[in-house]
Amino acid sequence: MAAGGASRNAAANSATKQRTKRRRNPLPDHHHPHDLSQLIPLAASAAAAAHSFLTQHDLHLLPSQTLAIESLISSASLSLSTLFSLLNKPRPPLPLPPAPASAPPCWFHRFLSATGATDYDARWAEAFRMSKASFTLLLRLLTPSLGCLSPIPPNYALGAALFRLVHAASYKAVARRFMLDSATACRAFYMVCKAITDKLGNLFEFRTDINRIVVGFGWISLPNCCGVLGLDQFQIEGEALGGNGALLVQALVDSEGRFLDVSAGWPSSMKPEAILHQSKLFSGIEESRELLNGPAFELSAGNSIPQYILGDYCFPLLPWLLTPYAKSDSDNVWNSSEMAFNSVHSRGMELVGMAFGQLRGRWKLLSKRWKEQCLESFPFVIVTCCLLHNFLIKCSEALPEENLEYLGDHQLPSFEGEADENGKRIRDVLAAHLNRNWEPLTC
Repeated sequence: MAAGGASRNAAANSATKQRTKRRRNPLPDHHHPHDLSQLIPLAASAAAAAHSFLTQHDLHLLPSQTLAIESLISSASLSLSTLFSLLNKPRPPLPLPPAPASAPPCWFHRFLSATGATDYDARWAEAFRMSKASFTLLLRLLTPSLGCLSPIPPNYALGAALFRLVHAASYKAVARRFMLDSATACRAFYMVCKAITDKLGNLFEFRTDINRIVVGFGWISLPNCCGVLGLDQFQIEGEALGGNGALLVQALVDSEGRFLDVSAGWPSSMKPEAILHQSKLFSGIEESRELLNGPAFELSAGNSIPQYILGDYCFPLLPWLLTPYAKSDSDNVWNSSEMAFNSVHSRGMELVGMAFGQLRGRWKLLSKRWKEQCLESFPFVIVTCCLLHNFLIKCSEALPEENLEYLGDHQLPSFEGEADENGKRIRDVLAAHLNRNWEPLTC
């Protein structure tokens, strides 16, 4: 019995080794590189046919889907070419699908034809994150500034720029859809961005519509408030900005999520208070005194508060910049007034996160890690997107529902300097006022 058992074990081990060999060599012995080289052109032909089919039926898919499929086809073609080169053989001409009798119209031409019958085709929002009516209005505003792009029609230039912003599409992918070459697509993109910052700059309304802003915050229990100040970061490749490779953007927003003031392009190594002190917002308030110089708001008991904005822990407490109470401000225990202020303050700060989240949700190019050589142009693109965000709010366009990550103060150092005494007094007066109508959350 022992000898028989050993024999059976030896046979089992031999069979296991044979199965292992077959797993390690999935191709039969007769599949030589010569046979593989004959299969590669057939696979490449299938990829070319798939791309041709996609081009002819792309209006039935979402732009994000066509971009993803194109990327897969391109990767497959590149892999096939690499594989053939590894066989150390000259690459044969790859078969192509039959050429059409005449070049088909580009995607944007076919898109306009397919959606021209109605002003409410959902494909406009899918392609450009705005309705046809908003696109037409924006085109009318920008056309006088786009004449230098002739012979490119203004609607093609605007469509190409928006398509890149919305889908983070490469210049090659944009060029293919708008009958351009890659260099022209790049030039059109930056010319459209410049036209937007020139023509829509008035949509940063902090200097021009302060009364509307104050009224808006009044509805959320913040009397005489003129905005909420926050920071977000945008990723950059390389080491030019330090280890984490990011740009910081300081933004002031109103109660509806509009951007009121934007200061973009600060290295992430800078402290938030240093960014604040070097911004035009700070100089307009502290130096020229042209901002936040409106009347004080009368509270009960003969108290009043000046115009102010809210800021988070990373900023200094100033008479016009009210930050939340820290535990150290009150012997590590908050009283009811301080809790009331921090609660309302926190809801106000959510407006910054919402605005930045919607910005990234609508313009996917901002979530892409930009190359180091684009460091100078990226802040310009961010400001462009902020203005488009405001424009679309003004047009009553639906906002993105994506709940995208926002930097928030938890990743920024708390301000460690001395708090302004007048700022403390104004915060205490506002906190006492808020406490009269505040009800803490209970479980």
